[in-house]
Amino acid sequence: MIDSEITLKKLEIFLAFMEKENIGRAAEQLGLSSVSVHRALHTLEEGFRCPLFIHKGRNLLPLPAALTLAEYARDIVDLTYKGIEETRLKAGFGQQRMRIGTLYSLTLETIPRLIMGAEGTPPGHGDQPDDGSNEDLLAQLENQLLDAILISVSDSQIDPLRFEILPLFEDDIYLAAPAASALNSDGTADLQDFRSQKFVSLTEGFATYHGFSEAFQIAGFEPEIVTRVNDIFSMLSLVQAGVGYTLVPGRMKKMYEHTLKLLPLCEQYQMRQTIALVFNRNQQQDPNLLALTAEGRMYARGEGPV
Repeated sequence: MIDSEITLKKLEIFLAFMEKENIGRAAEQLGLSSVSVHRALHTLEEGFRCPLFIHKGRNLLPLPAALTLAEYARDIVDLTYKGIEETRLKAGFGQQRMRIGTLYSLTLETIPRLIMGAEGTPPGHGDQPDDGSNEDLLAQLENQLLDAILISVSDSQIDPLRFEILPLFEDDIYLAAPAASALNSDGTADLQDFRSQKFVSLTEGFATYHGFSEAFQIAGFEPEIVTRVNDIFSMLSLVQAGVGYTLVPGRMKKMYEHTLKLLPLCEQYQMRQTIALVFNRNQQQDPNLLALTAEGRMYARGEGPV
């Protein structure tokens, strides 16, 4: 094994001395005392078990062995720094661009506000976020393919020891109907009144699909689902076209309030979603993530989507 007196820190001190050729100047460059530099050089000699320097008056002069060591020490220190950087990048730290995943429905208002608010601090928020289902995004986060995700945590199994969860807002579920329907836009929607209606829905794995299923379980009947799609905007386009009714989170209301009829569900069917920023606890000191979570906390103190 390598002698315990031979350390990376001492090699860095040694290289600074070889560059400056003076203990005092090397100490000044490193922010150390001259005594600390002298001690490091002396114990490094002990670790190598051979002389590296010779005293000439008050000066310390390098021997040929020190010149040889300097060549290898530069490579060792440079390679170590490169290894540290590559390791951190592999773990998702210090990247120029942050990998963010989100539910498609959050790209309307929440994601733009978070990213625009976080820009101007450290770089790294300019990339287009990846979108997907709750299930897909969680899997990507667990496999370190994403650095942070915005999902519904109401119906997700998340390991609190591994992941940090920052709640942003709660969202109610609405019944969405074609604009031409005879639906009364006042009050709330009782699912029992829609037993004979056709519905469209998202596929499994999406947070809204989970709420959709639970609401109808409480209502006590299986809706007639004519088609399932993989994104919420396609689903609402089908509702606009009169294909069927559906259930959607309230964050979609602002965009569709003039082209669809939207009613909140009766309280007994209400499936609220808690939207949260989820990220790995081991990455919470990454500058990009610090900026994003700071913006998330400010967002959470507001009123959520408006």
